Amino acid sequence: MIDWWNSLEPAMKVLWAVTLSASLVFVIQTVMTFLGAAGDTDFDINTDMDTAGPSDVGDGSVDVGADVETGESGHLGTGMNLLTFRNFINFLIGFGWTAILLKDSIPSTGLRMLIAILVGIVLVAIVMLLFKWLTDMQQSGNINVFKSAVDCEGTVYLTIPGERAGEGKVQITINNAVREYAAVTDGPTLKTGQRIRVVEVISANTLLVEEINSVII
Repeated sequence: MIDWWNSLEPAMKVLWAVTLSASLVFVIQTVMTFLGAAGDTDFDINTDMDTAGPSDVGDGSVDVGADVETGESGHLGTGMNLLTFRNFINFLIGFGWTAILLKDSIPSTGLRMLIAILVGIVLVAIVMLLFKWLTDMQQSGNINVFKSAVDCEGTVYLTIPGERAGEGKVQITINNAVREYAAVTDGPTLKTGQRIRVVEVISANTLLVEEINSVII
């Protein structure tokens, strides 16, 4: 294994490292999402890319051990916002594995990179459509967010700007189902992973939340 690694060119070492890291993060994201604990993961990508409005382009402070993103307008985390950490990881997986697998069959680096980029984009589109489909299935359920969401607790999924300066994302559990909603707060900025409580339902897809302060006895 060591001999194989040492035999790689520097560019291939970087490509392998990025691809394997992205694959690991993807597996963790997927498991945590379907276990309903994605908001509690320690993967933070706070690159200070928060928008000041509901467009919600994504959050970021690359901390590879820190917050994740995956936007969506509904519940499970659709990743329907293009510039999100989840979509970035999906792109890296498609790009990286394609570039690695085609290394010997396509000698032209330019052509190989072009194909890898296209595969990465296609993978992002497929995952976005998949999560949209899952979200639509959830939205077709019988949960009335106006009646059920208030006082529910959950976690911040995408950083929520303070003083209603913009929207973030939260994941809450309603009737034993994990749902993701856009969220605003009247208080200070809430970072990914913080525990929150729903104070008010602003619209079918937007909640007003506040931080749950930990009490140390």
